Amino acid sequence: MKKVTACFASVLSASICLATVPCAHAPPFTTSYDCATATATVEKLICRDSQLAQMDIELMRLYRLALTDEHSVPLPDKVLIDQQFWVEDRNQCASQADIKACTIQSYAKRAHQLRQGSAIVRTKDPSRLTEGPLAFRCAGLNALLAATFFTTQPGVVYLTWAKSAITLNQVPSDFGTQYIGKDFQGSYSFRQDGNNAVFQKPGSAALSCTVEPTG
Repeated sequence: MKKVTACFASVLSASICLATVPCAHAPPFTTSYDCATATATVEKLICRDSQLAQMDIELMRLYRLALTDEHSVPLPDKVLIDQQFWVEDRNQCASQADIKACTIQSYAKRAHQLRQGSAIVRTKDPSRLTEGPLAFRCAGLNALLAATFFTTQPGVVYLTWAKSAITLNQVPSDFGTQYIGKDFQGSYSFRQDGNNAVFQKPGSAALSCTVEPTG
């Protein structure tokens, strides 16, 4: 509990930093790039935010693994090009009303793509901060629900089904692991407890879901 509390305090401190004067005395968090030379607004935000910094380091780990996988989909040469375009798209979050929410969504979606496309990326590294994608079969949902998790503090889940996708943020829960979020259609929630989950999207009743067996 002390570790989680300290982490949230760090995130809160970073948020206060953004709302007031530049934090000259606040050291940047470790990222995949040199914060001392960062010029993009989004990169500067990541350097000051514990959660985003964790996501950045983890994504770089996934990306480097994908470059070593000759069987990745797409192939490594295309992964490299896609990553360059992704960085440009991520930096465009600076034009959004909620820069952090946009940046979290960008990292979550890219992590899903990299993990989905490569078995090497999905290796069980003890230091990993991502899991999935897991496929859930939900009663009342025609398509499988794919879930990729960022086990940062707080955590994030990227959900995609049919032609839809949503990024949800972890919130305290007395039962299972709970994530919530919203888009222009309304509010979503996803609660996981082992191989079982409950998914609710706007205008729908809660759907009971079970992890699909693999192999």
